[in-house]
Amino acid sequence: MQFSDIIGQTTTRQHLTELVAHNRLSHALLFTGKEGNGALALAIAFAQYLVCEKTSNLNVQQGPSLFGYPEPQISNAELQTDSCGQCPSCQKVQQLIHPDIHFSYPTVTIKSGDKPIATDFISEWRDFIKTNPYGNLFDWIELIKEKENSQGKITAEECNDIIRKLSLKSFENKYKVLIMWMPEMMGTEGNKLLKLIEEPPADTLFILVTENEPQVLPTIVSRCQLIQIPALKTTEIEQALIARNNTDVQTARQVASVSEGNYREALQLVQHAEEDWQALLREWLNAILKTGPIAQTRWVEDISRLGREKQKQFLRYFNHLLEQAIRLNATGSTPVHGTEKDFAERLNKIAGIEQQQAIIEELDKATYYIERNANAKMLFHALTIKLYHIIQDKVVFLTE
Repeated sequence: MQFSDIIGQTTTRQHLTELVAHNRLSHALLFTGKEGNGALALAIAFAQYLVCEKTSNLNVQQGPSLFGYPEPQISNAELQTDSCGQCPSCQKVQQLIHPDIHFSYPTVTIKSGDKPIATDFISEWRDFIKTNPYGNLFDWIELIKEKENSQGKITAEECNDIIRKLSLKSFENKYKVLIMWMPEMMGTEGNKLLKLIEEPPADTLFILVTENEPQVLPTIVSRCQLIQIPALKTTEIEQALIARNNTDVQTARQVASVSEGNYREALQLVQHAEEDWQALLREWLNAILKTGPIAQTRWVEDISRLGREKQKQFLRYFNHLLEQAIRLNATGSTPVHGTEKDFAERLNKIAGIEQQQAIIEELDKATYYIERNANAKMLFHALTIKLYHIIQDKVVFLTE
């Protein structure tokens, strides 16, 4: 995977290559940012950049190591901005079989008494990265689990295996790289790695990729150089959907505006672009405000059959319309047009800004609980009651 395969992140990519070129690269990096921003793909592309024969030859001319040597004098013209993608090392990284690049990620217990480590799932991991490089933890666990409600974890046995692998000499390149995805899924077992991260073997690089930095052990965070990976821009997602997913321009524009910088979410929305979320939302609000408990119960029954991903997308779409309503109320303008703008105007008749913000908070909570396997009927019944109490004083019938 090359930097050119990454959606956006131009500034971060440049920053990483400059760290290498000017000998400022720490032995432990913590990539931190929200889901769907491509942080894992960026980590793999950076590892390929380090072991690429073309870029590593340039580094050899600069000095015997990136770590601890004086800063070389390199002009921007000499700076190699991407791996070549053609040399044997690059080809091995692209197939995720390079012997000096190791991966660690959450695993699940298949049989009682098992002590799983990452290499037990390496075939599934390669398939996951090749087909879904912007996937999230839910996608990964769904791929490898055999039991319902399986919880991913980075185990103590995995930490021991990391120590063992990184104690060995590199096979083909001067660098050994460990890419750990989701270090927040590592409990106190992670303390086993503290000494290794603080005093690693020569030319060993840790790249930790997290979506929730506060949940990573503070003792690990303190030993890492933080690399903030920003959310993708709306235009970057729109262009990626058109170029990579063959999405039509109109759909790509609409989906990109709702995805909140999350390319994985954008792909999910495109997959269900035919869903009429607006009609479903209109039916819900009319049931809450006008037609009463029987209609509410029927609506809850319908949405509980949609499945978690569609339920999350529906709530996200409602959030999107509320955000447009707030923007329209505050500034008098909104980037959306047509039926979405009309719906946003009607939402402003139902509730004021404070009420809309309260609804957004409830929708965010509901999304959180859906991701954690909450009972859909109970959740949406409770959410219906909460929304009624938030907006009961301002009732408008939502027409077509």
